Amino acid sequence: MAATGNAEETQLQEMEEEAGMEREMDSDEEEGMGIENSDDEEDDSSEDDKENEAEIQRLEEQLSINAFDYNCHVDLIKLLRQEGELPPLRKARQKMSELFPLTEEIWLDWLKDEIRLTEEELNREKVYELFEMAVKDYICPEIWLEYAQYSIGGMGLPGGMEKVRSIFERALTAVGLHMTKGATVWEAYREFENVILATMAAEPPKLAEYQTYIDYEQMEGDPARIQIIFERALAENCLVPDMWAKYTKYLDRQLKIKDLVLSSHDRAVRNCPWTMGLWKNYLLALERHGADHQTISDIFEKALNAGFIQATDYVNIWEAYLDYLRRRVDFKSSRELEELRAAFTRSLDYMKQDVEERFSESGDPSCTIMQVWAKIEALHCKNIQKARELWDSIMTKGNAKFANMWLEYYNLERSYGDALHCRKALHRAVQCTADYPEHVCEVLLTFERVEGSLEDWDAAVQKTEIRLNRVNEQRAKVAEKEAHLVRQEEEKTEQRRRAKADKKNQKKGQKGSRPGEKRKAEDEDNEDEWGEESGKERHQESGKERHQESGKERHQESGKERHQESAPDTVRKTQEDNPEQRKDDCSVFISNLAFSMEDPEKRLKELFESCGPVQSVRPVYAAKGFRGYCYVQFEGKTSVPEALKMDRREVDGRPMFVSPCVDKNKNPDFKVFKYNTNLEKHKIFISGLPFSCTKEQLEELCKDQGTIKDIRLVTNRSGKPKGLAYVEFEDEAQASQAVLKLDGTVLQEHTLSVAISNPPRRNAADKPDFSRPMGAMMPRAMVYGSRGKGRTQLSLIPRSLHRQTGAESKAENGTAPKPTGGASGDAGFEAQAKPMSNSDFAKFLLRK
Repeated sequence: MAATGNAEETQLQEMEEEAGMEREMDSDEEEGMGIENSDDEEDDSSEDDKENEAEIQRLEEQLSINAFDYNCHVDLIKLLRQEGELPPLRKARQKMSELFPLTEEIWLDWLKDEIRLTEEELNREKVYELFEMAVKDYICPEIWLEYAQYSIGGMGLPGGMEKVRSIFERALTAVGLHMTKGATVWEAYREFENVILATMAAEPPKLAEYQTYIDYEQMEGDPARIQIIFERALAENCLVPDMWAKYTKYLDRQLKIKDLVLSSHDRAVRNCPWTMGLWKNYLLALERHGADHQTISDIFEKALNAGFIQATDYVNIWEAYLDYLRRRVDFKSSRELEELRAAFTRSLDYMKQDVEERFSESGDPSCTIMQVWAKIEALHCKNIQKARELWDSIMTKGNAKFANMWLEYYNLERSYGDALHCRKALHRAVQCTADYPEHVCEVLLTFERVEGSLEDWDAAVQKTEIRLNRVNEQRAKVAEKEAHLVRQEEEKTEQRRRAKADKKNQKKGQKGSRPGEKRKAEDEDNEDEWGEESGKERHQESGKERHQESGKERHQESGKERHQESAPDTVRKTQEDNPEQRKDDCSVFISNLAFSMEDPEKRLKELFESCGPVQSVRPVYAAKGFRGYCYVQFEGKTSVPEALKMDRREVDGRPMFVSPCVDKNKNPDFKVFKYNTNLEKHKIFISGLPFSCTKEQLEELCKDQGTIKDIRLVTNRSGKPKGLAYVEFEDEAQASQAVLKLDGTVLQEHTLSVAISNPPRRNAADKPDFSRPMGAMMPRAMVYGSRGKGRTQLSLIPRSLHRQTGAESKAENGTAPKPTGGASGDAGFEAQAKPMSNSDFAKFLLRK
């Protein structure tokens, strides 16, 4: 059997080898025949081309004889399309379309050929015209669908979106009800709108939009919808603690489903573990839904390890847990009570060892945890001795100087202790209180009126008198020290003012000796040096903001000074000098402009045309050129508020001052700039800034202290920084925190001084006219001659009054020193003390 099998296998192999040889021979023969066949095909194709050309020529001749031969048109178009000759093909189709309506197949072939052609030519309008011709012949869903799809390719062109929708709407009207093919048009239109919607909704809604949506749904009151909106919002804003707090609060108060509420609280603390409020609400929810004690304790331990950002957060979470422990104690069983006391002890150790070491400050300066513990011991446990021990510990932690802490202790003794300990607590309060000693003294006296004997009353009166006298002496010393500092500051201010006046007089003297020298504008030019002027009064506005903090030097900020003056006719040139044409209520006053400004009239007209039609621009000139200020009069009053908004706009590198045009002869008390003189607890004043400091750098420095509402860098009249700034926070607490953190900070090698904004009220000594010489306050006729140019040679003022001029200028608060020596000293003093009548003045001269 084995031999037979081997023989069969050998025979099969031989047969396969023979068959392979035959296949190779056949392939060789086929290759040879293929070469011959390719030559034959080339000959056949050339013959076919000749036949097609002959047939095309025949069909064209036949159509020239009979243009309405429909089949001839069809055959010609088919042959031309096979040949691939587009110009003749386009011409043949055009001729047939003019004579017959074309079928759907012919139109589709024609449209596809033209679409391929116009992709190169970038001319879509020809294809649109062709589609319009096609849809008129027959109701063809395929043509309308092709038309809509082709229009989608031009959606990016101007008006492309509207064109696509228009074509789809027309297609639905034409073939939307087609039984078999109308649905394809509907589906295409729906897919198009879905794609557009997906593109527009690619960016998820923002937090504010979700909050608005939630507020709207909460008014409707559908819990299922509100919950799903919350879940959508949190899926995209999972790190926003306020959203979690709002969601869990809604569940706690509305749905109250245990599994839903507790799972939401758990997700909240897992997403935002740094937020103490979420952990606190979680503990309350667990207690509210009856969770076991071990679960609540475990969650509390997790909260302690969450890493809160403020020391007070740990105090609040401990308070929440201690409140829970107190609520589960019935004060009849010692086990829960001992656990509560152990928790209080542990909380105090935790505050001291962990919180104070981590934050370098006490999170519970008022010892609220110890106060609660003391009240629990006194009220529930009737252990007033333990409560007193706790209060002694509270007072030793720096709270003995506060009156409210002693009154809390007194109220505890009043409720659960005895009169002896109440009196003892009040006596200690009188001795230690530093902030409001008068109040605790009054409480002690009231207590003795109700409870004490005569000896107790006498002791209380004596103790309160001694304490109050000592307090008043200390306050008097502090007030005297502050007054001394104020006087020193006033003397420094007076010295600076005198030095400035001497410098100004020296400059004027130099100008008088060199009348041809050109005037140079300084950066902080507060005085006008263009010479004496008469006529209208100058607009003037000056503002100073001064701040004083205990232990810090007073600082100043000079505000605006705006001037309006009329020069003599010989040195003044204005536009439209007719007063009847001037309207102050339609005008604004512009100052602090550059003296070198070319063509101020044209420049300012172009600048203020955006505020409204400008009737005239009146720049003020002097003999040396443009004065740096002018008037802009509009055609209507409505333009004035718009022009005032341009105040402080920079023009040629200087801030332009824009103020209302007011006749100060009729409104002597008018002031454009008024600064706040009250304590601004939400605003801080920073001095010592580098001149290169910007608003962005200052915001970066202060943003960690709270929410910044405004930052103002103080500059001089030329726009250059003065190293001062005001930063306004959202509330007083943030401003106080900023003072504590930023005072003494070093910025670019400059040490900053930070204080709460506290500008003092302006007094008479700060006004510019207070310290002027006597001649400056006299009428012009007494100082100048009859021509108004210079002084006369004779002075009609008595010499005794001249001698008192210096004393008067140095007098403070309206008191002048008595003259020294001479018989006329008393008379001179009386002349100053009492106003002199004409007869008194005549007697005085005769006596002289």
